[in-house]
Amino acid sequence: MIYAYHRASGEIVARVFGKRNTNTVKELGCKIKALGLKWGGLLTDNWKRFKQVFNDTNHLMSKASTKGIEGNNCRLRHRIRRAFRRTCCFSKKMENHIKAFELAFYYINYGHI
Repeated sequence: MIYAYHRASGEIVARVFGKRNTNTVKELGCKIKALGLKWGGLLTDNWKRFKQVFNDTNHLMSKASTKGIEGNNCRLRHRIRRAFRRTCCFSKKMENHIKAFELAFYYINYGHI
């Protein structure tokens, strides 16, 4: 899962479930463009897939500038910790995992967490 996070509002604006490859990052870029979002800069870690897809934007690659999304990652781990367990105790269906993430994103975006 890769997602886009709006730093000022704390909202998760787009998300993509898939493998960790260029196609998944391209799909995320298409979702952001389809929403009509404009950004002044893009903050990511130093992963070469982000460099390839978002090479035409104001792209800042730094671990120091991604602490907001790391906070969201921590919140997601606490919110749906059963999805991050090593044992198969939650569900074997990928749809159930995706629905759990979508529910957590809803709560994050609308201030219920």
